[in-house]
Amino acid sequence: MANLDTQNEQTPELLTENFAELLEESFKGEERLQGRVISGKIISIENDIVLIDVGLKSEGAVSVKEFNDHTGEAGVAVGDSIDVFVERFEGRDGSVMLSRDKARREESWTVLEKAFESEERVNGVIFGRVKGGFTVDLSGAVAFLPGSQVDIRPIRDVGPLMGNPQPFQILKMDRARGNIVVSRRAVLEETRAEERTELISNLNEGQVLEGVVKNITDYGAFVDLGGVDGLLHVTDIAWKRINHPSEVLQIGQTVSVQVIRFNPENQRISLGMKQLEADPWEGAEAKYQLESKLNGRVTNITDYGAFVELEAGIEGLVHVSEMSWTKKNVHPGKIVSTSQELEVMVLEVDPSKRRISLGLKQCMSNPWIEFTENYKVGNEVEGEIKNITEFGLFVGLTEDIDGMVHMSDLDWVKSGEESIADYTKSDNIKVKILDIDVDKERISLGVKQLTEDPVSNGIDKIKKGDIVTCKISTVTDNGIEVLVNEDVPGFIRRADLSRDRSEQRPDRFAAGELVDALVNSVDKSNRKVGLSIKAKEVQEEKIAMAEFGSSDSGASLGDILGAALREREDTSTNSEEASEDKNDLSESIVVEAQSDAADDAPTKDVKKKSKKVSKKKDTSNADDNV
Repeated sequence: MANLDTQNEQTPELLTENFAELLEESFKGEERLQGRVISGKIISIENDIVLIDVGLKSEGAVSVKEFNDHTGEAGVAVGDSIDVFVERFEGRDGSVMLSRDKARREESWTVLEKAFESEERVNGVIFGRVKGGFTVDLSGAVAFLPGSQVDIRPIRDVGPLMGNPQPFQILKMDRARGNIVVSRRAVLEETRAEERTELISNLNEGQVLEGVVKNITDYGAFVDLGGVDGLLHVTDIAWKRINHPSEVLQIGQTVSVQVIRFNPENQRISLGMKQLEADPWEGAEAKYQLESKLNGRVTNITDYGAFVELEAGIEGLVHVSEMSWTKKNVHPGKIVSTSQELEVMVLEVDPSKRRISLGLKQCMSNPWIEFTENYKVGNEVEGEIKNITEFGLFVGLTEDIDGMVHMSDLDWVKSGEESIADYTKSDNIKVKILDIDVDKERISLGVKQLTEDPVSNGIDKIKKGDIVTCKISTVTDNGIEVLVNEDVPGFIRRADLSRDRSEQRPDRFAAGELVDALVNSVDKSNRKVGLSIKAKEVQEEKIAMAEFGSSDSGASLGDILGAALREREDTSTNSEEASEDKNDLSESIVVEAQSDAADDAPTKDVKKKSKKVSKKKDTSNADDNV
């Protein structure tokens, strides 16, 4: 009994010790689970919290957000078995902190490390954009995708790629830092290399293929033919004019193209879409007959004209010279505008060069013909001075037609430079129509023709040989300009200013002075008179000498001298003084005769006459001496 009592007394102590050991052992077992991935069962989902039974003293709570995939859906339900990561134990009750993200990450890292070592591709989803690139979900592990590794060529819109599962190549991994770098470009290059080899080996010019528009530029679009890209130039997209490829194509669009050119050396492929359609230029010559009128739309405006679309793929050029009957040297953009509907006339068709020349003005009434129907040469009209140039005035006659008054037709007397200074732009003036040239589209006008020509009337009264009084208007280096009878212009050359060479200087005269001169010539066509002061002086001297020696104005120099000497002999004495006077007189007459003869007779005749006079003079002296 004593032993039994003793055993009974020790039982509680033994039981306590055994329980403590078991509890401590159980705690050690739980501590070993910390930092590990274990399997659990979802027992409830309430208030965005997922409770998971992992076989421990208490359940673990995980936020429902950790179960969301890239679409935002949780994708789990009560009763599902799920792997979670044991982060730590808290409190006396042994509550456990669990994480689904870390569990997935641990699982993914293990798988990704194996794929990285074996250089295998991994699947992922691009779900976010960060500085320098994008984030990729690799089944729980988040990787970084640099912008340069998204595609083989830079792409503007990554939207179609996001949210779609696709393969990636792991470029770098660092588990300690949680850093993973992946590349989509490496996968594409490897895939494209295989596809390119197969495609190029079977590629031929003229072949029709299906492709996807991968990128659009100003000059065309790049089309992915399945492993190799081809260029679809903007001019080969459609037969009609296209300013930018984006007007017809979009990125990601599937198109049918034809291989136009293929260079096996550099593997460049030129594609075309319009080649799959009928050429609208076939039969264009029969369709667009000369002088036929058509409607079209302005598609482009240049410095030399405007292009008008007659139908899809066929455009014609309206040259600037064929746009208006009256508007010359005007930019086409001031006559027509882009997208404007026009009626045009076919002027020329050249199918070989794919050109059609069109006319716009031919579809309008010709204002030049209308002008000739309403106005004739000789009519007097009024108009506004539209412009003043160095050679005349442009006067508006109608809304569309201007005529020109040349500066020579402004005034009968004034010079053109002087006359044009009297006019101002926008003034209304009266003019006379001198000529109408419809072919050259020119109308000549005159202002001075509105009055009679005073010069024409005055010049008819002037005859050659007349001595007239002139008024000096201008002094020049070559002579002086004068007005005869105050309205007829004349000119006296420098050599005709005086018999004496020393007096042949224009600067001896001044504007406004009056001079007498002899009319040398009358030019009615040029409306000018040639004058000479020198000729007047010679004529007056001849008259004086004729009155002195003989009434016969046709007497020779010898006759004049003989008569003068005889008269002198009859009235003078034989004294020495009389002889000296006679010698002086003879010398004076000889000098004057020589000067007169120098102007009116050849040099040889003057010399002969001088010798005769000298002989007579010597004889006279001899008689006196005797």
